Amino acid sequence: MTSPAATATNTAVEQTTLSYSDDGAALTFTAGGRQIATYTYRPTDDQYESPRPYFHPLSTLGGDEVTIFRPWDHVWHKGLSLALPNVGKDNFWGGATYTRATGYANLDNNGAMTHEAFTAIGDAGAGITAAEELVWSSQDGTPVIAEKRRFNVQLLDVPATPAWALLFETEITNISPDAIEIGSPTTEGRDNAGYGGLFWRGPRSFTGGQFRSDAGTGQDEFMGTRSEWISFTGQHDDTCRFSSITFVEDGTNPGAPNQWFARSSMFACLGAAPFFSEAVPLVAGQPLRYRYAVVISDGQVDGQSAAELAGAAKAALVAWA
Repeated sequence: MTSPAATATNTAVEQTTLSYSDDGAALTFTAGGRQIATYTYRPTDDQYESPRPYFHPLSTLGGDEVTIFRPWDHVWHKGLSLALPNVGKDNFWGGATYTRATGYANLDNNGAMTHEAFTAIGDAGAGITAAEELVWSSQDGTPVIAEKRRFNVQLLDVPATPAWALLFETEITNISPDAIEIGSPTTEGRDNAGYGGLFWRGPRSFTGGQFRSDAGTGQDEFMGTRSEWISFTGQHDDTCRFSSITFVEDGTNPGAPNQWFARSSMFACLGAAPFFSEAVPLVAGQPLRYRYAVVISDGQVDGQSAAELAGAAKAALVAWA
């Protein structure tokens, strides 16, 4: 199925038409006929990798790919995805689980986030919005969490910066008979390992790239910092061009501004990490909701352009609410 959707004006791409297609396992989004995003909602991953929907590949409007899939060092890293390593006794991240009692160990607890249905998908006025229902189950198949997920793909009208935004919203509800705390390896005692949330893994060539927030620029020193937005710029092999990815957190998120999981030197990755250093209870009847914008842009960003992209993304999040 293919559907034309929204037409938007960008200073670098005039009257670009957004469209999507659905092959029964993945949605593919195009801008002006060029593929910019694929959302695989029926993955075929091994249980050890905690199967879940993911966005890959993601590309700039100029055609440069900014995600990696199943890197050999962490095969459970899948482009951009919602992934959580410490959800009560379950692992919805993939790989070994870190606990205070065991360190990293294979605990046969790798759960899965299973697509149930799209309740709506199509033109949302600004871009294309998909609404999805999922069930998170333990490795033995026991339902643990019900999720309502929405995401939106839209172009951003930012002067001199070709860019598009992925808006993402998740609402998770405890449907298990047990109390659940959502944490991270850091809440289990491992320093500076607070990963878990909406997580992006960049191409190999992005290793050593630069972070930027309203606090300035740098690399691994941004690990665990708090800010409303954060950008990462990396350089591509072959073309030698630069691309940037900017995360913006909605100010209504619980605990906002939350910490970022930000790494440059080992490999390029960036993630929203609301459970970085303190476990958060998921109480039955009291769902948790988190909203983000992820901006994919061509070229490098400086202080002004990064702030402009973040501002446009924040405005898009507010309008999309």
